Amino acid sequence: MSGVAAEIAEIVREEGGRALLVGGCVRDEILGLEPKDFDLECFGVAPDRLEAALSRHYTLDLVGASFGVLKIHGHDVDVALPRRETKLGLGHRAFGTECDPFLSLEEASARRDFTVNAIYRDPLTGETLDPWGGVKDLERGVLRHVSDHFREDPLRVLRGMQFVARFNLAPAPETVEICRGMTPENLARERLFEEWSKLLLKGRRISKGLAFLRATGWVKYYPELERLIGCAQDPHWHPEGDVWNHTCCCLDAFAADRDRRAAERGGAPDPVEDLVVGLAVLCHDFGKPACTAYDPVKKRIRSLGHDEAGVEPTLSFLSRLTNEERLLKEVPPLVRLHMRPFAMWRDKSSDGSIRRLAAKVVRIDRLIRVAAADDAGRPPYPSEPEPLKWLAEQAKRLEVEDSAPKPIVQGRNLIALGMKPSPEFGRILSALYDAQLDGEFSDLEGGLGYFHRRLEGKDTR
Repeated sequence: MSGVAAEIAEIVREEGGRALLVGGCVRDEILGLEPKDFDLECFGVAPDRLEAALSRHYTLDLVGASFGVLKIHGHDVDVALPRRETKLGLGHRAFGTECDPFLSLEEASARRDFTVNAIYRDPLTGETLDPWGGVKDLERGVLRHVSDHFREDPLRVLRGMQFVARFNLAPAPETVEICRGMTPENLARERLFEEWSKLLLKGRRISKGLAFLRATGWVKYYPELERLIGCAQDPHWHPEGDVWNHTCCCLDAFAADRDRRAAERGGAPDPVEDLVVGLAVLCHDFGKPACTAYDPVKKRIRSLGHDEAGVEPTLSFLSRLTNEERLLKEVPPLVRLHMRPFAMWRDKSSDGSIRRLAAKVVRIDRLIRVAAADDAGRPPYPSEPEPLKWLAEQAKRLEVEDSAPKPIVQGRNLIALGMKPSPEFGRILSALYDAQLDGEFSDLEGGLGYFHRRLEGKDTR
């Protein structure tokens, strides 16, 4: 455990109180994981006295001081006082807070979310204090709410979703039942997105998170997902069942690949790329409910056009979670084109087609990851790596594996030729970019030569 946490605990003891580690750091250590940050709860010391004692040794960030939380500057350590909370209205933040360092451990811990997050440990003695049986729940692989106060914060339902996925836990029936009686109220979009991001970036069994969402009835707040339930697929090609089951299998395959890639980087995650790919895998078949029908000629279930039809529900789903422009721009093309890699391998597509694909999806390596998860999401069928390996090799050869081709000829080059900016500029530059993607030229000299030969003085409309 953190040396700074032990130092703080000693300072608190000298003031006549007791500081205990609690929450994720204790849970993770019990699970054999390395904690990333540390939360201390301090009993028996008044707020002003605690702040004065700590400020003699550390620089304090007081951003959470009004809620009884002191952040130790330069260290991943938060120091909090036990507090009473009163529900004042709807939403995650609608609470009145009153610090009370003289609350009993049982009273203070009763407002925590899950028993596995309500385990305390004394950093000075190593003693574990477990008022709600969290250690046993961890041993049994159970996620259980602490008390009836759980229902006061609806965000905890989504926390449950990502916890069961991250730690491979089974939700207690009584916890599922209490969640079924809760609603999202006025939860802020950024708080919702934080839990969904943790599901995709940290979940080992993402399918268990979605199963929790379904069991609690909260899937109804995400209609794009709910419509996947019961959406039939041809059993020959999809023995795993309906589109919901397929999506769950795909997400578990994505999680395994995500962790494998991190291990190859020495354990370093890549949250920016993983989030884009994870969201695309989650949304990739959102178009199927609108397109699925039985084909009496082929005598099988088909979902023609579901790739293109998936764009609108993907944007609808994402826009309720985030306004991050990059995600709203980069995820939908991966949904629209998620089947393209196998088609391109089958047709042995040209270099120009591969360059055009890179221009549409930003990074072909992302699309390959989405297609690989889609391919792996059909157990017991084995994956087919050859088509994706072929596309990866072609993209690497063409230097478009992890970036879209940048336009060689730009507006400033046309101005240097004596042209004046006009609406025609855009059409000329677009035509030049198309020619570049087709391999007509590969450098500026070639691009300007192509312009003089083919476009100068011509109407490009």
